[in-house]
Amino acid sequence: MSAPKRLSPNDPNSFSNPENVRVDHMHMKWNVDFAKKIIGGQVTYRLLPVTQPVQQIVFDTRQLTVNSVKSSDGKALLFKLGDPVLNFGQPLSIDVGSLFNSGSSSVEIQVDYETSPECSALQWLDAEQTAGKAHPYVFSQCEMIHARSLLPCVDTPFSKCTYTAEVTVPKALQALMSAEVSKDIVEVSDKKTNKFEQKVPIPAYLIAIAVGHIKSKKIGPRTTVWSEPEFVDASAYEFAETEEMLNAAEQLMGKYVWGVYDILVLPPSFPMGGMENPNVTFATPTLLAGDRSLANVIAHEISHSWTGNLVTNINFEHFWLNEGFTVYAERKIMSILKGEKFRQFECIGGWKSLTDCINTMKSDNPMTKLVTDLTGLDPDEFFSVVPYEKGSVFLYYLEEKVGGPAVFEPFFKHYIQENQFKSIDTDVFKKMFIDYFTNNLRISELIKDIDWDTWLYTTGMPPVKPSFDTSLADVCIELKNRWMEWDAVEPCPFSKGDLRKFFSQQITEFLAELLEEEVSLSKVQAMQTVYDFNSYKNCEIRFRWLRLCLKAKWEAQVPLVLQFVTEQGRMKYVRPLYREMYNWEEIRPRAIDHFKKTRSSMMSMSATIIAKDLHL
Repeated sequence: MSAPKRLSPNDPNSFSNPENVRVDHMHMKWNVDFAKKIIGGQVTYRLLPVTQPVQQIVFDTRQLTVNSVKSSDGKALLFKLGDPVLNFGQPLSIDVGSLFNSGSSSVEIQVDYETSPECSALQWLDAEQTAGKAHPYVFSQCEMIHARSLLPCVDTPFSKCTYTAEVTVPKALQALMSAEVSKDIVEVSDKKTNKFEQKVPIPAYLIAIAVGHIKSKKIGPRTTVWSEPEFVDASAYEFAETEEMLNAAEQLMGKYVWGVYDILVLPPSFPMGGMENPNVTFATPTLLAGDRSLANVIAHEISHSWTGNLVTNINFEHFWLNEGFTVYAERKIMSILKGEKFRQFECIGGWKSLTDCINTMKSDNPMTKLVTDLTGLDPDEFFSVVPYEKGSVFLYYLEEKVGGPAVFEPFFKHYIQENQFKSIDTDVFKKMFIDYFTNNLRISELIKDIDWDTWLYTTGMPPVKPSFDTSLADVCIELKNRWMEWDAVEPCPFSKGDLRKFFSQQITEFLAELLEEEVSLSKVQAMQTVYDFNSYKNCEIRFRWLRLCLKAKWEAQVPLVLQFVTEQGRMKYVRPLYREMYNWEEIRPRAIDHFKKTRSSMMSMSATIIAKDLHL
């Protein structure tokens, strides 16, 4: 099997043809079968013509069994599943010409199908893999191109539609979707059916489902947290500031249009920090640090309600329009809540993450461009912090270029409001920026020398490093310098008191500073004696500490690393730690063997990517 140059004109990763016929609405009737580990049922699509004549609609699919396709009056329609293409699945072509030839401005068709037990969008957990050990669990992750393994769909951000759903599950379990849940529940025997409605048009990658023994607790006028019962109270405490974040986001970007903003804390195998599924953010339990220090991830997912969900990249070659804008907005929210110095401090950490990423990927890697070419490539395999941090730095640079936040923020809100409900590319943003500021003679002169091509289309680090306020980072650098200057022969001059005035993010930054140095094994061991980093529960701290131990080749810490990559599946942590172990030749066989033993507990996308990291 080989991939063509581009699967469709608007998206290199989608077979679909939304430029000819558009899906306006979907209604799903699903039965969640834990015994077979499949979701089966029907999807009804409302189709609108874009061009004339309309002969067929093409959906994306992957490992789906399509049983039948019918028109609204029950007549069978001809359909064909094309040949599989690399990681992209198969096109499902359905003849709809006869329906549109009757003069209808819109038509409905119904597809009866079921998923495969190997569906890449779904993670099935047996009861013993959950906290309560009593009930099974399933959850989805459809970004980047996994929605096609959950249902036949137009799996491209180019196209958006509304949806409703009826989901039948075991009576003891609760279903949630990326939509508002109806209070109408139908119970029959040992089953119940939950109903959902998503009123705002969304791309397919934002379709989400989770089913498990989950309970809820209301934490604000618009927010309820959901999780397994064991974690409800901890989740409610951790995310208690959500309403404040929503208010700050509205101040920056305009009205929140989605109604409720709920948070579902998933089991540990969830591979992301958070996923911005509308109405219910999916969150990793690694955020439950006990001190709200990692709640900025919720600020990130809240920001996606505007940047990504409301204004969406046209395809994943322009992913920075989703993620770079969201990191920028997240940090603006934190500046409203915690002050501008905290935002500047977070930007410094972001620059370090970007530097580390590009050093790992190599500066000439084409995937270090902001606007990439994904022709024939699976976007999952090129997931990195580049679109997040390089994109955010570019917006910070533009903010400084036009005269600071007071000048840039009104444009930022204007950009959101003008493009809401749309899918756009980078040229749309560039033109809007230039047009907006050209009206101001003083600013139009300031922006003339912006090197758009270098920022957007050149590999490696950004062409300009902004000057960040370092006042909150200086104490981290000072402590790092003291450790580097100590000869590890004289008596240890450090104590627990060194960190007493540090907040959690500063401890994280201190370790990030050390990761940029060559720190001897004896010094790393001394740090453990003095600070007892092994006892820290904050995952950002644990992750950097364990990386530092691996870099220093402290073999006694390897079991802790293996435990960490097993007890949670967040790719941000797991991938770099596996890479560090792979690069340590003596430990490499242990890392590979451990991965092979635990691979079945990982979500499909994580296992596939880590296998490539380990050159399997």
